[in-house]
Amino acid sequence: MKLFDAHCHLQDPRILNKAPKLIATALDSGVLNFAVNGVSEKDWHLVKELGDKYPSVIPCFGVHPWYVAERSPNWFSTLKEFFKTTPAAAVGEIGLDKGSKGREIDFNDQVEVFRQQLELAKELKKPASVHCVRAFGDLLQIVKDIGPFPDGIILHSYLGSAEMVPEFAESGAYFSLSGFIMPMKAQKAKKMLKAIPSERILLESDAPDALPSSELGSLFLVDEDPSLHQEFFAQGRSSASNVSTPSDNKSLASTLPKEMLNHPANIHNVLDYVSTLLEISKEELAEISYRNAVKLFSYQGSKLPLELTN
Repeated sequence: MKLFDAHCHLQDPRILNKAPKLIATALDSGVLNFAVNGVSEKDWHLVKELGDKYPSVIPCFGVHPWYVAERSPNWFSTLKEFFKTTPAAAVGEIGLDKGSKGREIDFNDQVEVFRQQLELAKELKKPASVHCVRAFGDLLQIVKDIGPFPDGIILHSYLGSAEMVPEFAESGAYFSLSGFIMPMKAQKAKKMLKAIPSERILLESDAPDALPSSELGSLFLVDEDPSLHQEFFAQGRSSASNVSTPSDNKSLASTLPKEMLNHPANIHNVLDYVSTLLEISKEELAEISYRNAVKLFSYQGSKLPLELTN
């Protein structure tokens, strides 16, 4: 079974020094590619280094809405230079946020920075990974205004309504699902998932965030996670073949710390959950989502066509 992690942050300071082992374990479990998204000028060089070092890493550069206020006067020319020197890169993470954290950032600034990056993605003929929290109406308006996007946009960790799916899809959107879908009411999540065209569905880990709400024995744990006591590590998975199922897993899972780090290999838990709601086998969903991601990330300059012929 092959999987493609359509959105994660292996450059995040919480896990960067563990990236070699995280990547090796995830590859061993069947996750063949990782779209690693930068969030600000400060981490683009780290994303580029990961992309240069690992054939499985697709680097993505962008300014996340939370970091809009920190951008330098030359941020856009710097961004364009990164794309010039890194033809394998896609755009992301960009977006709009009216949530508790997003409200601290001027929304007009968010819109201006987002539009510039979305227009750049269209000009470069590359997909863009989009963050959206409580701003789907604003997002749809901008997407319609600048779009359509024949090279795709990724609505990462999509938690919007089922009703908005057709209009986004018409503009070229793909819908990427992470562990954040699991706390949603199952009926609402199912309705939303059933609205997504099969050729537009993606899966992601969003590691080190979006930890799936799963039993502890089914989760891959990040080594030396500072939020976890040592006894937890005996309960989680350490490899693709090792599934621990102690009797107290359920109680342990409910008491996991909020700061617990997510391992990219936990995309398997997202696969299991989404396939159950869609009422298809996880093998079928893995194949569909992998095929969709390969198509989306096979733009000019991408690593994928060469890699997939090996």
